[in-house]
Amino acid sequence: MSAPSHVAADSSYVVRVAEDPADREACFAVRKEVFVVEQGVPQEIEYDAYDAGAVHVLAVREDGVPLGTGRLLHGEAAASKVGGDPSVGSLGRLAVTQEARGLGVGAALVRAIEEAARVRGLTAVDLHAQTHALGFYERLGYVAYGPEFPDAGIPHRAMRRAL
Repeated sequence: MSAPSHVAADSSYVVRVAEDPADREACFAVRKEVFVVEQGVPQEIEYDAYDAGAVHVLAVREDGVPLGTGRLLHGEAAASKVGGDPSVGSLGRLAVTQEARGLGVGAALVRAIEEAARVRGLTAVDLHAQTHALGFYERLGYVAYGPEFPDAGIPHRAMRRAL
């Protein structure tokens, strides 16, 4: 039940479901670089029990260098995060390396996660956006709801997009 790979318009990178151990490790390395090193998120909370059952997506340059990652939680894992609704997936851990920002990698990752959600029969995707990224997600069709809240000391808002 993989989502298809997506190739960037300029073919400088590809986004694919991370199905093998090397791709998963690349996903975790990008998360460490962005969240732990850049943003100061404690490593012990960056990785969690949800990682094992999540669908991870990876953006890589044509030479294999990882550029970004994100994950989709579905089923019981997502339901526990989105108020018990098993038809809603949870997009999270979206991270793009500094060198790849502004190239469309983040949007391509979001679209690949949405496709993975559709393949699994989900009707919507929820996420917790850092407040500085609200505009990015709004441009992709997500709508914020509820109050601002802290996560790892960083202000966030919940957002959702129907598929």
